[in-house]
Amino acid sequence: MKYYMPVRVYDENECVKAHAKELSSYGSHALIVTGRHSAVSCGALDDVLNALKENGAEYSVFNEIEENPSVETVVKAAAYGMQEKADFVIGIGGGSPLDAAKAIAFLMKRNGKPEDLYDASLPADALSVIAVPTTCGTGSEVTGVSVLTVHEKKTKISIPHRIFPKLALIDGKYLRTAPHSMIVNTAADAFAHMAESYLSVKADDYSRSAALSGLSIWKDVRDVLSAKKEADDEDRAKLMRASAFAGIAIAQTGTSVPHALSYILTYEDHIPHGRAAGYFLGNFIACANEEDRSAILRAAGFETIEELKDFLNEIFGTIEVRPETLKRAYETVAANPVRMKSCRFEMTADLLKQIAGL
Repeated sequence: MKYYMPVRVYDENECVKAHAKELSSYGSHALIVTGRHSAVSCGALDDVLNALKENGAEYSVFNEIEENPSVETVVKAAAYGMQEKADFVIGIGGGSPLDAAKAIAFLMKRNGKPEDLYDASLPADALSVIAVPTTCGTGSEVTGVSVLTVHEKKTKISIPHRIFPKLALIDGKYLRTAPHSMIVNTAADAFAHMAESYLSVKADDYSRSAALSGLSIWKDVRDVLSAKKEADDEDRAKLMRASAFAGIAIAQTGTSVPHALSYILTYEDHIPHGRAAGYFLGNFIACANEEDRSAILRAAGFETIEELKDFLNEIFGTIEVRPETLKRAYETVAANPVRMKSCRFEMTADLLKQIAGL
């Protein structure tokens, strides 16, 4: 077995303020990478700016990261960061800004050559990255993964370089202003990470432990996701913590079939990523052997696969997916031998069709 988790994690209330000096210690000029709205509305951007100011660090802000960030946006941000002479990167937001921050830090280290992003022969050298998550789904703050939209191929593709943040500052208070739909979508993404990791051919005792720990925390906030309970700060902290455990799990194993299928749904039918991955979860977990399936369901608080499917339908409502989109998603994954061999159970073409709902 092997286990690699180089991220220093602080998971606590007001952690940006509490660790402001350490946050500011990775360079003299930070490039802050974020979107236009959520980091401002939840207060995370102000917390980071105050931490930098108090410790004499300079900063520049790039706030143009879109949902499912594109290669073109990452290249633009890296050029801006080099122009500003930034020497470390702080990502604030959900998976989009955090994933983008890693790719930007990689490009800035290599003087912004876009062709380097998908060149697997290059070393994964990057400027230091600090991650401040404001959603409860991707776990990007504790993974080396950076998924970008490649318009040329009409899908999302991970860059081959593993770029782990140096520091992750996790604070549930940043979910206070989050819409319920966003919490549902991102929490579903976290569930998918844990299930896919547990059922991965690369899974071991370490990764399975992280997945099951995260699922047991996720179980405690199911009533929040189904809107039977209004979230309090303890719930928000648990949502963020479950997401981090999910990230730790996939940092060891990667994702598998539901995520691979979901990318086409997000690109072509504009279905939010977590919701798109969740669309396939019930059928995917149903294909596992009884022992693995029972372990996932039990940890998440479900007795049967039907109960899980009913819960997902309850929190998602109707998800409209065009048949041609499902067919393209199926064909894309079926043609990828790495994805087809990523599960602990044998993935056949017929089984993949069943998971895709074809």
